[in-house]
Formats: sequence, C-alpha cells, structure tokens
Amino acid sequence: MVLENIRKLMPGLGAFGVRLLVAVVIIVVGIRCVKILRKFTGRMFTRMELDASVSGFLMAVIDAVAYAVVVLIAAEKIGIPSASIIALLGSATLAVGLSLQGSLANLAGSILIMLTRPYAVGDYIISGGIEGTVQNIGLVYTTLTTPDNKRITVPNGNISNSIVTNVTAQETRRVDIEVTISYTSDMGRAKELMQQICQDHPLVLAEEGITVYVGELAQNGVVVGVRSWTRTPDYWAARWDILETVKRQFDSHGIEIPFAQLDVRVRREEGGDNPFS
Repeated sequence: MVLENIRKLMPGLGAFGVRLLVAVVIIVVGIRCVKILRKFTGRMFTRMELDASVSGFLMAVIDAVAYAVVVLIAAEKIGIPSASIIALLGSATLAVGLSLQGSLANLAGSILIMLTRPYAVGDYIISGGIEGTVQNIGLVYTTLTTPDNKRITVPNGNISNSIVTNVTAQETRRVDIEVTISYTSDMGRAKELMQQICQDHPLVLAEEGITVYVGELAQNGVVVGVRSWTRTPDYWAARWDILETVKRQFDSHGIEIPFAQLDVRVRREEGGDNPFS
C-alpha cells in the first residue's frame, strides 16, 4: 500500500523537482544578469557624468526592482502564482509602512534631495546646527564628516524639511572682516591699512572688488570693516591670515583695538567711615 502511494507520488515529485531545479537556475542566472545590468548602468551613468548621489540612488532602485523580478519569475516556475506574491508583498509593505513611518519619511526625503539636489557628495553643508562634508547620500541617511573628522549620520527626512546652507556650492566666497578701533585712533588710516592688506593678499581676488566701510559707532569704539572675495577652498586660510595681518599692522601704526574695561570709583561720604582706612 505504501509502495503504491509512493509510485503515485513519484511523477508529481519528479515534476516538482524539475520545476525547483529550473527555479534555482533562474535565480543563479538572474543574479548574474543583475550584476551585468549593474555594470552596464554604472558605465552609462559615468558617461552621462551623473552626480554620484543620484547615480547611487538609481543603482539601488534598479537592483531592488531587478532582484524582485528574478524572484517573481522563479516563484512562478515553482507553481506559486505571481499575483499571490504581489498581494502578499503589498500586505507586508502596508504593515511595514505603518510600523516604519519615520523611515519612509526619510526615504521620501532622500527622493526629494535627489530631485532638487540642494547638495551633492563633496559639498560642505550646514543644516539644523550640524555641519560637515557630504560623504554619502543614502536611501535613508546622509553621512557627513566634520572638520575634526567625526562622522555624522543625519536622517534625510530632517534635512529635506530644514534649511540647508551649501557653503561650497559657489566657486568664490566673500570674506567679511570687522575690527573695532578706539575713538581716538585715526579712522581714515585704519581704512587705508585694511584696503592695502586685502589688495596685496595673494588669496584675495582683487578684481572682484574690495570694499572698506565704517560699520557702526559702537559704545566701545568705531567698527571698521572690509569685504573682499576669495576662492571658496581658500576662505579660511585667507580670513585667518587677513585678521592676523590687520592686528600686526594696527599695532605698528598705533591704532588701538580697545578691550572691555571696568572703572571703579569709590566716593567717601562726609563724616562717614572710610572702609579702606
């Protein structure tokens, strides 16, 4: 009786084994095809000079779709209807979506970043009190490296809903320097010195224009400023060197930079005790 049942099952088992073998072959061949497709699209994106962040995002989407197609074809060969798999995936996606609303918001944020492109890999950005050089724009997070070499991972949903300052988006950047001098110092001479310092500085783009001005008549002195332009990569080097040169030149020409002071006066009442006697 048992042998007879086994004989009856043999044709079905044999057919299932053939379908399973075909499904395995489809998966193996499909994986190879996906890798070939990835190389082809990567070369195409390189020839198109597509931004690294956009190409990375598109490659991830293409991989996900290609692998899903391979799995669906293999499942169809085994005998699992593709419609059932799609319905199951839809239900699972809905359940996962409800439990991962924050992650989906980050995914939507990454899509907005790819479309609007407020920054790209290699840009220095400031957003929500965090700043650094963009190292990677993923499907969920953007990775930054700070000037002191710390890695910061920021959810894309947060960045897409906040103000982003792209410091390195432009080729040139304005250097603003303001210094407070005392009211007794020669204001005109101070302006001439600041003009000459920027005019002679090797990192300053003098052809872009140099503006020297009196910014404010403050409580402790006169605020004298200068605006000049430099290449964006040279910004900090130019700013630090100009500040140091201004201090040295002001000292050598007798222009005083005041500092906070506190004058204390003690008045003695007539007939009163002197607390310091």
